[in-house]
Amino acid sequence: MKKVTILGDGAWATTIALILNKNGHKVTMWSTFPDYLDELNLKRVNAKYLPDFSIPKEIVFEKDINKAVSNADIIVDAIPSKFYRSVLNKIDKKNIQGKFFVNVSKGIEQESLKRMTEIAKEEFPKIKTCVLSGPTIAHEVALGMPAVVISASSDLNVAKSVQELFFNESFRVYTSTDPIGVELCGALKNVIAIVAGISDGLGFGANSKAAILSRGIVEIARLGQVLGAKKKTFYGIAGLGDLATTCISPESRNRTLGEKIGKGEKLKDIINSTNSVIEGATTTEAVYNLSKKYKVDMPITKETYEILYQNKDPKKALADLMFRSKKGE
Repeated sequence: MKKVTILGDGAWATTIALILNKNGHKVTMWSTFPDYLDELNLKRVNAKYLPDFSIPKEIVFEKDINKAVSNADIIVDAIPSKFYRSVLNKIDKKNIQGKFFVNVSKGIEQESLKRMTEIAKEEFPKIKTCVLSGPTIAHEVALGMPAVVISASSDLNVAKSVQELFFNESFRVYTSTDPIGVELCGALKNVIAIVAGISDGLGFGANSKAAILSRGIVEIARLGQVLGAKKKTFYGIAGLGDLATTCISPESRNRTLGEKIGKGEKLKDIINSTNSVIEGATTTEAVYNLSKKYKVDMPITKETYEILYQNKDPKKALADLMFRSKKGE
């Protein structure tokens, strides 16, 4: 049995708590919203984000982040990327020396253009880090439907330790020594998923979506390799697998965002109408800036950025993608 603290109160954070509790581990959850922790503790259901599942009484809710992390062997970071650094800054460094940090957030910090584990190592140089990512719609995983993910760390022993922590009969965990690739896959696929949703919103069909997925994974891999990732990672579970799920599932927040934009809604209005953080919206801007910084050709990302932040007409953007080159690269 391990003592695990989960930072976050969203659907995926709650699902992870359910998995770890089922696996026999002692689980504590922390949230930046103490009043909501009181509600979770009282009602034992996450009404905002995962309403159909009871939270076992063994799962503890702790309002003090330093108490939560100091008593843990492993810390799971399920904080949206835009709040990630500010949450880590609440933690006293003496409370986390030598601990494992497992990142399950799928985003990139807008200001620094850094991955979440880069930020964690920057704030706490002595910790061990791991990325857990893959095609995981929270509701499906919570139901016990079969799912596969990748545990990735530059230290294979760390990746294997996290694999053992999460592995069960319905949640299979593979290992990888490419944390850069796995973490980038989780973030970058959200950009492509927005375009897949826009395609749905415009009434296009399977042919259009297949084109978006197949060209999308190419540009994701193109940037990833420049940033030090392994090419094969992008065509496996963390890359193509997660991309397919996020582009196809009706429960995908990023695909749904795109669908609403395709039907004429505005980004600001969509964001203001939901309790959840839609990572793809901020990630698009970060990835667009990364592509410019490293001079990587990412046409789908460019058009998505212009739709979201420059009010470009979605039909015009998709037409520009179709006619950007006659060579078919």
